[in-house]
Amino acid sequence: MLNPRIEINLAKIESNTKEIVELANNRGIDIWAVTKGVAADLKVAKAMLLGGVIGLADSRMRNLIKLKELKCPLMLLRIPMLSEVDKVVEIVDISLNSELEVVKRLNQVAKDKDKVHKIILMVDLGDRREGILPEDLFEIAKEIKDLSNIEIIGLGTNLACFRGILPNEDNMTQLMDLVNNIREELEIELPIISAGNSSSLPLLLDLKHTSVTNQLRVGETILLGREVPSGEKFELTSLATFKLIAELIELKDKPTASKGEQGNDAFGQKQKIVDKGIRKRGILGIGRQDIIPEGLFPVSKKMTIEGASSDHLIVDLTDVEDIKLGDEIEFRLSYGALLGAMTSPYVNKEYYYTEEE
Repeated sequence: MLNPRIEINLAKIESNTKEIVELANNRGIDIWAVTKGVAADLKVAKAMLLGGVIGLADSRMRNLIKLKELKCPLMLLRIPMLSEVDKVVEIVDISLNSELEVVKRLNQVAKDKDKVHKIILMVDLGDRREGILPEDLFEIAKEIKDLSNIEIIGLGTNLACFRGILPNEDNMTQLMDLVNNIREELEIELPIISAGNSSSLPLLLDLKHTSVTNQLRVGETILLGREVPSGEKFELTSLATFKLIAELIELKDKPTASKGEQGNDAFGQKQKIVDKGIRKRGILGIGRQDIIPEGLFPVSKKMTIEGASSDHLIVDLTDVEDIKLGDEIEFRLSYGALLGAMTSPYVNKEYYYTEEE
């Protein structure tokens, strides 16, 4: 097999999706699967659809154009660029919005195409990524209501992505108050309350929690089986979904102390050097151009990652027995490392379907 590569267990992805969909459906919530973490890989997207999600969501139009061939509902997650509004109206069923000027342009394009474009207005409830501030929401919604070819189908919010602000009773109650206000004062139905992502799933395990949302946009917990942001295993899912494989291209005993005057590395950072004496040092044929090294977790607990350049991953193999040049090293991945590996054209993708862990 070609290296480096990422091995993708489609059975586990489908199973993770089914577990999450069932959990959410029991609480009256629809799940949209987020595909940006795998660069809208069609095989992975099909596994998510087989798992029962209502549609696919992505932040990039290029990915959504690719997903169009699956003939399922599509949602644009990132606020549309003014330069892409034509494609948004043509390709996606729903877009998330926070800028009035963009919505007006979407309306004009939709009018020209004799279409009605559906939007979810995003509200900033403290994470400080996208969203209208709560105090500005009513006036903006009032103006959008009068647009002929735009339909506001819901309110949404995004949490735990930028500042790590978690969903809780307070911010969910605030969102519901905003929904009720617009329903009553503007007589807009707002059938969808899109109040979160993977970070909201642990709340659904608490039977005492009353959910205000009826839609979640879920990527990481489906793909990697982990809670957000703790990184711990989500109790209903499997971690055995993706595995990164890299090949050992150099293996030598080397001093850990460097020689010569130290400057910044190729990425502008000054590394802290710790002299551990002579260690068995390995280099793998993968680097920062492909992955985030801080997001790799060696399957072998005896191995440690020392760092990476653009093309090389440096590892300490002193405590690893029976290792030789050309051996393959296995890693689990964080969401960021997965995103890099699936986006990189230099990381080969291998698919299999097995229920085994």
